[in-house]
Amino acid sequence: MSRVGKMPVAIPQGVDVTVSNGQISVKGAMGTLVRPAHALVQVNSEAGKLSFAPADDSAAANAMSGTVRALVANMVHGVSKGFERKLNLVGVGFRAQAQGQKLNLQIGFSHPVVKEMPAGIKVECPTQTEILIKGADRQVVGQIAAEVRAFRPPEPYKGKGIRYSDEKVSLKETKKK
Repeated sequence: MSRVGKMPVAIPQGVDVTVSNGQISVKGAMGTLVRPAHALVQVNSEAGKLSFAPADDSAAANAMSGTVRALVANMVHGVSKGFERKLNLVGVGFRAQAQGQKLNLQIGFSHPVVKEMPAGIKVECPTQTEILIKGADRQVVGQIAAEVRAFRPPEPYKGKGIRYSDEKVSLKETKKK
């Protein structure tokens, strides 16, 4: 059995997990997340813990038990504490501004770039060069952060662009005569 799949998921106080009709629903302070249950994985709930077991002895069921366990653990963490990604803008005149569900970016183009946030995602700009993307769904938060970064990824010579706060950009040396 998968090592990850063997570990039970602890359900914290204030989080409600429901497994029915082929769906796993997790409800907490940050919202509600729903994911379809996989046919090869059995989900059992007892004493504030969720356990996952493969439905048969196949390798696919074994692998999916660990995958489903990790996805449900991310759902439980997301509705209780939430996820966030921090982006930094590097460049002269680069700035960001959050206006409700829109993110306005001035990143060196002749026009401002406006990114509309989906439901369940909050965007904040503590300073003009920092962007915080927060939400309950880990996949959506990461996807939105990747889409914002893709507007102007860091270039390798001066390092200008939008980067993750923990990203290391290795700079190339310029041409020598």
